[in-house]
Amino acid sequence: MLVKIKTAAVQGLQAIPVTAEVNSSKGVLFFLVGLPDNAVKESHQRIVAAIQNNGYRFPTKAFTVNLTPADLKKEGSAYDLPIAIGILATDGQVTTDRLGDFLMMGELSLDGSLLPVRGALPVAIMARQQGYKGLIVPRQNVREAAVVNRLEVYGAEHIAEVIDLLNGKPNALRPTEVDTRAEFYQRQTEFELDFADVRGQESVKRALEVAAAGGHNLVMVGPPGSGKSMMAKRLPTILPPLSLSESLETTQIHSVAGKLHRDTSLIAQRPFRSPHHTISQVALVGGGVNPQPGEISLAHNGVLFLDELPEFSRSVLEVLRQPLEDRVINVSRAKYSVAYPASFMFVASMNPCPCGYYGDPTHHCTCTPGRIQQYMSKISGPLLDRIDIHCEIQAVPFAQLSQMQPGEPSAAIRERVIKARKIQEERFKSFKGIHCNAQMTERMLHEFAEPDAASLDMLRMAMERLKLSARAYSRILKVARTIADLAGSEKVESMHIAEAIGYRNLDRGDWAERGI
Repeated sequence: MLVKIKTAAVQGLQAIPVTAEVNSSKGVLFFLVGLPDNAVKESHQRIVAAIQNNGYRFPTKAFTVNLTPADLKKEGSAYDLPIAIGILATDGQVTTDRLGDFLMMGELSLDGSLLPVRGALPVAIMARQQGYKGLIVPRQNVREAAVVNRLEVYGAEHIAEVIDLLNGKPNALRPTEVDTRAEFYQRQTEFELDFADVRGQESVKRALEVAAAGGHNLVMVGPPGSGKSMMAKRLPTILPPLSLSESLETTQIHSVAGKLHRDTSLIAQRPFRSPHHTISQVALVGGGVNPQPGEISLAHNGVLFLDELPEFSRSVLEVLRQPLEDRVINVSRAKYSVAYPASFMFVASMNPCPCGYYGDPTHHCTCTPGRIQQYMSKISGPLLDRIDIHCEIQAVPFAQLSQMQPGEPSAAIRERVIKARKIQEERFKSFKGIHCNAQMTERMLHEFAEPDAASLDMLRMAMERLKLSARAYSRILKVARTIADLAGSEKVESMHIAEAIGYRNLDRGDWAERGI
């Protein structure tokens, strides 16, 4: 007897329909074909135990299980459930009347419990597109899959529940419903951190506000204990809220990576990823034997924060150059090629020298100019070229720290950022793929950020006197355009250019010879 069960494979962020064909005949053998990996091949032992431990009979027949399309690599344990249901259906223990209505996936424990799998959300999207009536997933995955409307999503804790559903028994599983919009908008402003906790550092908070308003990449340079990491972690609290489409795309990435919590339906807040400096290239950009999104894709529509930037491997930092420019990462290997979105704000922090106290008024720096230059040279020019704002920071003295009032709350800063972003959305509405000032092309700079004669003279003087590199020119104009938007100015004026020039400190050629 031949039975076909519908399931899916996930490649990149896309789900691909897969059919588990189960054929039974005389004998006692078990063949599993269709390019399965080791996890799929081991499903036989899990399926036998799960069936027998729940009072069902594992048929004494020869089974051939074919996962089609046969040329597509099948990875992971999500095929346990469809193969087990197919085996029982060939023996008549599961009726075949409703099998064509459902797509199913899930890993089986030896006691028949269903364990969570990766990629439930893209599979749910594909199931609706393919016209299936329902999707059966483990209970832990049901909320992320249930955000897809016009699809009945069933969350099962045990294989017995799936069998009862397919056999049409009363009191069987019921579809899970999620009020996506209500949950999404309710959780958008539920932040644990706030800029009100940051006392002092007004110039740095201003730089972060400018960066958030224009989507600019930023690096903070200062001694240990000056608050670089503390402020970076609060950056998502002043970024514009995610739209539903952005949230769905972000949730898909985390679903494929297996990073969603059980009670999560949609990611409502912009992600903040802060990998350790020992991270490998593959972990940062994605890939591996079984391709998975890397940290830059997990930070999509959010913030990627690299603390102690020079401590990262030079090769790791260099792989950031292409995704920072293209906002997508293409991972090509001998056996696969996938593309992951990687549109994120890049924020980094670093000490000004190896000891950390170069230019600090309260600590003596023990580093020579040569060591400082060597330390700074760990960050290549092409990578630095993609960072719009360079912000210097000093530690706040205790006497001032204990007397200062709480800082401006994140909600107030966020209002100004949202207002500036709305101006940019209106400006770029006729340009595909351009949403903020940081993404402007050279042609757009001439159209929207052309400096007047006085501003042009100021730029020329700055480049000559401060030894700014030529690559800083367009970055200054982009940041100046954002500063003008925050001020509600249609034109980029000299005051906006002057503030933007102050954010290009690492481009100066005299770093090791001057004080901060």
